[in-house]
Amino acid sequence: MRPALKRVLLPVAALLSLALAAPPAAAADPGQEQALAEVYRGWAFDTCDAPSVATMSAWRSSDYGAVGIYFGGRGRHCQKQPNLDRSWVRSVDGQGWGLLPLYVGSQSPCVHAKNKQDVRITGDPATRGATEGRDAVGRAQQLGIQPRSPLYLDMEGYDIKNKACADKTLAFVRAWNREVRSQGYLPGFYSSADSGVTHMQQAQRAGVGDLPEVMWFARWNTPPNLYGEPALDQGAWFPHRRIHQYRGNSKEAYGGHTLTVDRNLMEAPVARVVV
Repeated sequence: MRPALKRVLLPVAALLSLALAAPPAAAADPGQEQALAEVYRGWAFDTCDAPSVATMSAWRSSDYGAVGIYFGGRGRHCQKQPNLDRSWVRSVDGQGWGLLPLYVGSQSPCVHAKNKQDVRITGDPATRGATEGRDAVGRAQQLGIQPRSPLYLDMEGYDIKNKACADKTLAFVRAWNREVRSQGYLPGFYSSADSGVTHMQQAQRAGVGDLPEVMWFARWNTPPNLYGEPALDQGAWFPHRRIHQYRGNSKEAYGGHTLTVDRNLMEAPVARVVV
């Protein structure tokens, strides 16, 4: 039996994110200190299409407490998303689920996946990143996802040893982060532990700014472990800023409803939803 863990509300400053999410003057604003980010620690799943409200209700009998939703981006595999709209977000949030909004935008020029080759970053990466950051915020707002929510940029595995490609990818990610942060959201980042996540850790060690505030790392077929990931320094993205996707394509059923999901253990922010 997986342990049942609960959501908590923490001041944004307690996430060690406020200094990153706002300029120093704003960080000292007492009103900002009262802003809350909702952090969930426990089990989460993500699946390509947002399940129906009925399925989400049935899955409340599981140990999962949060769900990843692919809400936008030109690289999103399941583009139609027949269930995902503002009403769905409000209903599922009302059921008690934490929501993890994932944006699959342009991918690295040296992305490994064959099905992402036609959505590689083109043109100036910083311009492209800023444009897609604005798109992510706009789409989140349409769904009723409020500021102080995380928006997770999904960057599939790429060749970080290709310096020109890695530099272009990092420029895109940083510009996306700046735009998302400037509009009051927390920029998160999803990638494989051995590519994008390693790349972000290298950038942090080098003193690069405008990096993601939350790290969602994929390392499959290993025990779930938030703070033992070898690609990340012990004190990096800590506390309340990590998600480990530890298994993929797991077929599971609860309440008579079957889904194929990726499994995650998390201690990280979830979306704040307009009621």
